[in-house]
Amino acid sequence: QVRLVESGGGLVQTGESLRLSCEVSGFSVDDYAIEWYRQAPGKERAEREAVSCITYFDDDPWYAVPVNGRFYISRDRAKNTVTLEMNSLRPEDTATYYCFTERARSCGRGQSRPAYASTRTWGQGTQVTVSS
Repeated sequence: QVRLVESGGGLVQTGESLRLSCEVSGFSVDDYAIEWYRQAPGKERAEREAVSCITYFDDDPWYAVPVNGRFYISRDRAKNTVTLEMNSLRPEDTATYYCFTERARSCGRGQSRPAYASTRTWGQGTQVTVSS
């Protein structure tokens, strides 16, 4: 059974850092792309924003423009986890962060891919709050 479990959220001040972790079960983090999304307060599920993605290629992670240069994604093969290191946090980074996979080799980057509808899995989310 595929399962994604996030941890590491919390309340921080502007400029501080947090590290989110996504524990993957049911497949190896080497097998498929793993993505991080976020849902800001007041936004609907359909408005979740793609933040970052790492593929099994491992050498060219993707980042959304608002977080590029501040967030870094990596994976630990031994622990079968994917980590999102978030630096220089801003109040606009406040959101619930979700780990996501379509069990695809490539990153969706927020695009709808009906071919993977039956293999999508979301984690339960972890709250990140950045105070000003």
